[in-house]
Amino acid sequence: MVMGKVKVYITNNQTEVKVPVGIRLLIRRCCTAVLNCEGFVHDAEVSVSFVNNERIRELNNQFRNLDKSTDVLSFPLGENGTYDLNNETGAYELGDIVISLETAVKQAQIYGHSLEREIGFLTVHSMLHLLGYDHETSKLEERKMREKEELILERLGISKNETYITTNV
Repeated sequence: MVMGKVKVYITNNQTEVKVPVGIRLLIRRCCTAVLNCEGFVHDAEVSVSFVNNERIRELNNQFRNLDKSTDVLSFPLGENGTYDLNNETGAYELGDIVISLETAVKQAQIYGHSLEREIGFLTVHSMLHLLGYDHETSKLEERKMREKEELILERLGISKNETYITTNV
């Protein structure tokens, strides 16, 4: 099976956290890995934006009626496997991913793993949402999504076991 090309548009709309070197490549690798895993063979486009906590709170309130900040939001452009086609590029427009870098940094510290692992997880998680997965519908769907996330992260070499920060005691 030949996979289509994936174009990932990444914009940094915040100044609170410096975007680490290599993060853009990591995000592109994560998006590609999800599409590979799902057998998505078409050309695809995805937009990823970095924002601060204040902006993600505004978006969460506006689109989900939740007046609180969160780590990532997904805005799928497709439904039931049907996506908008960009007539100029011939690629399917999967949707938008919005990541709060402030929250990603905090969560990486809380969970004791690298920022790369956290951003990788958030990207994979959000890509699965763009493809129709929803962990909020049932415990079974949540488990399926978690297992798929870990499988993809493991394939990328950023699984849980490989990215914990170890300290000498």
